Amino acid sequence: MRGFRHHVVIAVRHRRRLGEPAPNVTGARPAIIRTVRPIISVSNLTKTYASGLQALRRIDLQIRKGEIFALLGPNGAGKTTLISIVCGIVTPTEGTVLVDGQDIVRDYRAARSTIGLVPQELSIYAFESVWSNVNFSRGLFGRAPNPAFVEKLLRDLSLWDKRKDRIMTLSGGMKRRVMIAKALSHEPQILFLDEPTAGVDVELRRDMWALVRGLRQAGVTMHYINEAEEMADRIGVINKGELILVENKTELMKKLGKKQLTLHLQQPMAVIPAALGDWSLALKDGGREIEYRFDSVEQDTGVPALLKRMSELGIAVHDLNTRQSSLEEIFVSLVSERAGARP
Repeated sequence: MRGFRHHVVIAVRHRRRLGEPAPNVTGARPAIIRTVRPIISVSNLTKTYASGLQALRRIDLQIRKGEIFALLGPNGAGKTTLISIVCGIVTPTEGTVLVDGQDIVRDYRAARSTIGLVPQELSIYAFESVWSNVNFSRGLFGRAPNPAFVEKLLRDLSLWDKRKDRIMTLSGGMKRRVMIAKALSHEPQILFLDEPTAGVDVELRRDMWALVRGLRQAGVTMHYINEAEEMADRIGVINKGELILVENKTELMKKLGKKQLTLHLQQPMAVIPAALGDWSLALKDGGREIEYRFDSVEQDTGVPALLKRMSELGIAVHDLNTRQSSLEEIFVSLVSERAGARP
């Protein structure tokens, strides 16, 4: 559904330098286990605008290094406000945000230098070349020139052949690629993607997520539910300024996902027989299909008993298939339930 959007986050894993020997653990004393500091820590975060609109309500969230985090929510849920606060663009009303241990208010410069942001709106110098735009962005963060790094970045985003072209001559999809390159130009530890593939071509979307998979070393905020379902490690759902759920994606799909069994009948029926009243069934496709939704986690799904009862009633089935609930369906259900529970 186009009204629902999402975001993703990835964080840096520290690696040994090339050629550095691995530590010798044979006979070593047990290591002291230390708690790993999250790359992003949000505590009791609230944002109320001058108009009285409360965009965020006591948000608590921690994002680990090396993970991809998808933040989902309907339009106006508070996703962009949360991202803008973490990036230092919007000032919080209450609460604290730490980025790699740096407070976004007290240590603004240090915190901001670890973040790359791809906003929804295009923000590039139209009369400058691709190469100039990307290198200028790198310099803004005090990074030394690194032509080899910028070249690789442009090649990864299929921009190398366009490096000398002025931005004003590029297509919308190419401009979006430049925005991503600018966000990555200073080699950030955290990368926020605010609807990066909105309105762009399939090729860019493929290149874009191939690059994200290769990075997996920054915080990314993603906006397309199919992509979140494929890539994210954890899912957060925000609605009306409240973070209503944070869950491992696999566990979320298991706990809240439903399965749908579709039975294709040899002969259409007008109504579902009363003898099948023990199952929650629905007629589809003009009576030619019976649809049954069930919880796949439950030990007794009811499917074998349903098929047996239909056979006893002489209802012939020529085909059947099952389908797992998508992340989008789970998301819509969560938001709808939350809205219904409000007084």
